[in-house]
Amino acid sequence: MKKLVVIAFLFSFFINCKKEEPKITAEKKLEIAPITPEIAENAVIYEANIRQYSPEGTFNAFTKDIPKLKKLGVRILWLMPIHEIGIKNRKAKVDLSVDEITDSIEKKKYLGNPYSIRDYRSINPDFGTKTDLLKLIETAHKNKIYVILDWVANRTAWDHAWITQHPEYYMHNKEGDIMSAYGSKDVAELDYNNSNLRKAMLEEMKYWLKTYDIDGFRCDLAAEIPTDFWENTRAELNKIKPVFMLMQAQKSKLMLNAFDMQYGWESHYIFNEIVKGEKTAKDFDNLIKKNDSLYQKDDINMNFTSNHDENFWNGTEYERLANATETFAVLTFIMPGMPLIYNGQEYDSNKRLPLYEKDTIPHTVENMMAIYEKLGKLKTENEALNGGKNPASYNRLLASNEIDILAFEREKNDKKVIFIGNLSKTNKSFTIPIEGIFTDYMLGEKIEFTKDQKINFNPWEYKILIVE
Repeated sequence: MKKLVVIAFLFSFFINCKKEEPKITAEKKLEIAPITPEIAENAVIYEANIRQYSPEGTFNAFTKDIPKLKKLGVRILWLMPIHEIGIKNRKAKVDLSVDEITDSIEKKKYLGNPYSIRDYRSINPDFGTKTDLLKLIETAHKNKIYVILDWVANRTAWDHAWITQHPEYYMHNKEGDIMSAYGSKDVAELDYNNSNLRKAMLEEMKYWLKTYDIDGFRCDLAAEIPTDFWENTRAELNKIKPVFMLMQAQKSKLMLNAFDMQYGWESHYIFNEIVKGEKTAKDFDNLIKKNDSLYQKDDINMNFTSNHDENFWNGTEYERLANATETFAVLTFIMPGMPLIYNGQEYDSNKRLPLYEKDTIPHTVENMMAIYEKLGKLKTENEALNGGKNPASYNRLLASNEIDILAFEREKNDKKVIFIGNLSKTNKSFTIPIEGIFTDYMLGEKIEFTKDQKINFNPWEYKILIVE
């Protein structure tokens, strides 16, 4: 009899353990409409570095702040890689591996490169459990925010199971050895000439849609992988649910049938160069003209002043843009495209976040939280700032000083917004071809312009005018 009791207990325990494995079913899916092109029109995207977002560095610590993101106009949440990180050849710094460190206490500081993926279906235990991740996604969906995962498709960690089980999935040198990717010792380069690799990678991506109901991917170094892989993958993922696809690249061919949005690298670089005095507002104007001729109308550029790469490699926006930081943050919202907020920017963070060890962003509300909230509200509610598949028009307004003064209007469905900015570090006087009474959006005050009126702007001064 005792044996029967023990067997029954073990069977019950086994069944209960099986129930712990979270899986999204048709009954459990949340009531959030599938992502559509219309949603991208007025969306803000937010990049979350879970490790560095909070002192805890966990999903749960981040989840409780999701309602704050909604106030910033965020509709798309991009999670940096959440998978287990490789241990073999793990990096401590750009040019130093953990294995080269002899001090055992020092070794423990280094948590590895999040872009060195050990298992595509795993979750980094430092961040929490599968249940915790489901709670994050559910909370985002309840707040009408879509979740996309960072996806590293062109390389894996050296202790990924494919290294031993499917070495044919990787690039090999003349000696027959698997090759490192881009000279980085902690990752091995995958070979997309192998059709079985393509099938396997697609299945890994489909897993996250089926199991966690995620809404798309931010694809790392997407241009390093054949276009036809992405086009087929997009089509197959869409059979499960419509997805939103962002690529870390700027390539018109990939925007045709594979991706919704690309990095606006060129505008980002122009921002930095204007502050250095190497380029002017005129160069920004020329870039807009170039984009009009190079890309389709429904191609979306992601506008940013920072992201995890720029922050780590080139410094914070305050290091690069200094007193012009707010002006260019505003421009990312008003210009065509979708603005990105990298976590910490809303808290005026002036900290370079390390890639391989633990740190945390500040959570002290200063200047930029209110700025981003106002910009998010305008982006969300005013069709003149639509920047998706059916964007608002962009019309350059030629100031008398078109080298330093950037002025343009955006318009859609009888809504019009005007941006005027002094993109220089000196005071400027100019005239601009507008007249009438407008609302100064950031100040909430009426402002009048008359024909041929002389306007004076301080360095980096800007105005957002709402046409009544």
